Amino acid sequence: MKKLFITTLALLTLGVASASMAAGDASAGKDKSAICAACHGADGNSPSNMFPKLAGQGEAYLVKQLQEFKSGVRNNAVMAPMVAALTEQDMADLAAYYSKNNIAPAATSEDLVVAGQTVYRAGNKETGLPACMACHGPTGAGVPSAKWPALSGQYAAYIEAQLKAFAAGTRSNDPNSMMRDIAAKMTADEMKAVSSYVAGLH
Repeated sequence: MKKLFITTLALLTLGVASASMAAGDASAGKDKSAICAACHGADGNSPSNMFPKLAGQGEAYLVKQLQEFKSGVRNNAVMAPMVAALTEQDMADLAAYYSKNNIAPAATSEDLVVAGQTVYRAGNKETGLPACMACHGPTGAGVPSAKWPALSGQYAAYIEAQLKAFAAGTRSNDPNSMMRDIAAKMTADEMKAVSSYVAGLH
């Protein structure tokens, strides 16, 4: 009963948070995105694996990240000055623009497919590692309503870097330490394999 109450409360809170999010204007977001293009590409497909692709990412997830870069909850020396002057409406507009674009497909390293698929679809029972697809979906599309990000097509190097940051605790903007707990159970080889696998997942 207690678990049901907590789940219901979480869903209600999520609904209220989603409803209060400013409505984004993709056209306005396109105009505002010029400053982001150098790192993230004109349409959200970054030209470098140092920076994440934003195209096709969930709108609410993008707003959350921008808000947390601005507040300092997600600490990043590059992003902090970029978001400092953004209003809530600016963030909503940018998120609307990038979410409507298509992410450029990526490839998976053939030698990592089997290992990556195993971690993504089954986790590791011996270490208590859950399957990634439980939250990110069978095709890596994420769960936009829960602000769980899409992984499909993302740069493998970027995903691996984020997993390492979660494991080390240097990235800590995951609700209830969810990703920190998961990443801490992963070996370096598991991180590399699953990062490569989801990059080519469709």
